[in-house]
Amino acid sequence: MDLFRQAILHPGPPQDFALQTVQQVIKPQKQVKLVQDENQLLENMLRTLLQELVSAAVQSGEEIMQYGQSIADGETRRGQIPRLLDIVLYLCEKEHVEGGMIFQLLEDLTEMSTMRNCKDIFGYIESKQDILGKPELFARGKLVMLRTCNQLLRRLSKANDVVFCGRIIMFLAHFFPLSERSAVNIKGVFNTSNETKYEKEAPDCSSIDFNFYKTFWSLQEFFSNPASLTPALTKWQKFTSSLTVVLNTFEAQPLSDEEGNAINLEDESSNFSIKYLTSSNLMGLELKDPSFRRHVLVQCLILFDYLKAPGKNEKDLPSDTMKEEIKTCEERVKKLLETTPPRGKEFLHSIEHILERERNWVWWKRDGCPPFEKQPIEKKLGQDGGRKRRPRWRLGNKELSQLWKWADQNPNALTDPQRVRTPAIMDYWKPLAEDMDESAGIEEEYHHKNNRVYCWKGLRFSARQDLEGFSRFTEHGIEGVVPLELLPADMRSKYQAKPGDRSKRAKKEDTKGSVQQVEESQIATPASETDADGSRIDPEASAAPADTDAMVASGSLSQGGTPTPDEHQKQGSDTDAGLEAGQIEADTEAEAGVVDGETDAEVDLDVVA
Repeated sequence: MDLFRQAILHPGPPQDFALQTVQQVIKPQKQVKLVQDENQLLENMLRTLLQELVSAAVQSGEEIMQYGQSIADGETRRGQIPRLLDIVLYLCEKEHVEGGMIFQLLEDLTEMSTMRNCKDIFGYIESKQDILGKPELFARGKLVMLRTCNQLLRRLSKANDVVFCGRIIMFLAHFFPLSERSAVNIKGVFNTSNETKYEKEAPDCSSIDFNFYKTFWSLQEFFSNPASLTPALTKWQKFTSSLTVVLNTFEAQPLSDEEGNAINLEDESSNFSIKYLTSSNLMGLELKDPSFRRHVLVQCLILFDYLKAPGKNEKDLPSDTMKEEIKTCEERVKKLLETTPPRGKEFLHSIEHILERERNWVWWKRDGCPPFEKQPIEKKLGQDGGRKRRPRWRLGNKELSQLWKWADQNPNALTDPQRVRTPAIMDYWKPLAEDMDESAGIEEEYHHKNNRVYCWKGLRFSARQDLEGFSRFTEHGIEGVVPLELLPADMRSKYQAKPGDRSKRAKKEDTKGSVQQVEESQIATPASETDADGSRIDPEASAAPADTDAMVASGSLSQGGTPTPDEHQKQGSDTDAGLEAGQIEADTEAEAGVVDGETDAEVDLDVVA
């Protein structure tokens, strides 16, 4: 114990002596980390030391967080209790001791202190919020910190300690993660114990309409429990009749700009009270207060927003008649807020923004309060070669869904005369031409050619407006479709067709025409060569070479027959016919060989194109 007293008075930072002090007091089995029994022993010693310091501070009449504070060499030395807390916080942060020890000491300190001292203690907690919120400490002490703050809130007065209560709630909102369920009213229970008491009987010499007074303050019963309006129709009718009377009075007695500017709302915030006084003598003054009117009108908007909120059961949903009445009253309330000075329109805009965010929280609670923190998705390859599931869109694909979304937000989009318009081919390919310019320095991943929708639309436009450019797609890809006029001079030669290619294409077309003519002549020749009986002669026989006929003629001579003049003439005509048929077939085969040998690849490309 004495060693810790000496450590508190040490002027240096805790990292210079904290661990050595613990090792001297506990003599742990491990050098840098205590085991469970050693942690319990150290915690008991520190809690006892803290009680002694608090008792000494109370006896001396000093504030707890300033006890032992001194000024040495012109520097203010911190008090002994904050110094002790700093040492324990350092040990917990470095995991030399159990992480929940600092939270236990803070809870003991708030329980032993008055509310005046608790403000200073809570100021220390706020200053160490970043360290206390670290994961290694938060996991061990979050429940102790929540219990400590709730105990402080129960001890504070909701009417006199409003600022301190707000500090505690703001600390909890920052200390705990956004998706923490402990701070969420999952069931939507209302605080019905918050009753507004007002006069039930009219006092003597009253200068106001007491019936209006009772009607006005009776609305607080419905504001404190909006869920009671939906099941009971009589309550809803009573509420609407009372609200109509109040709204009629507000509309009949509008506030002028002078009355609105007479009350400075910024100065009023320093004397803010959580509830207004309900005396009937103050009713006339309160009706002239713009802040008072705004509070009541905002309560109406909150109630209407709750009745329209999703997530309730079917029996709790408002009927069609109630929806119409809610809509009418809501419009009147917003109009009154807009006309209430000062800066009524700005105030109404802020309230609508807050209510919109509140609706998002309602949806979040309805879905079971899913966590906001999302871990990054790791890209995993499909197992067993399975295909990845494509995202499902509302209208088939992303573009149609986005188009429908735009039309839903802007109804005039469907009637716009510029909606259906085909762009010029030069204007459409201009962005891609700029990407192709190397002097522009555009990175490859940002090129328009990576946009599949852009390329698909461009090919459709080129097929209709620029057929020559469209034909370059098979050889040069999407960049070849870009009009040559848009490209720099040094890049046009890459995509222009060469003169040799043009002559070769023309020769190929002429060759195709000659081949087709020969085929037609071959089809027509066998039809004319028929025998006397009407039977068709074999085409191979009609196309026999000249040497075959010569062999037949010599064979007939060798058999001893002498040809007559008529036979000589017949053999000569047959020989000439055979030579002509053989020559035609040879020429045809030669030309076909040229076509097959030289231009097969080009013919295939043309067929594909």
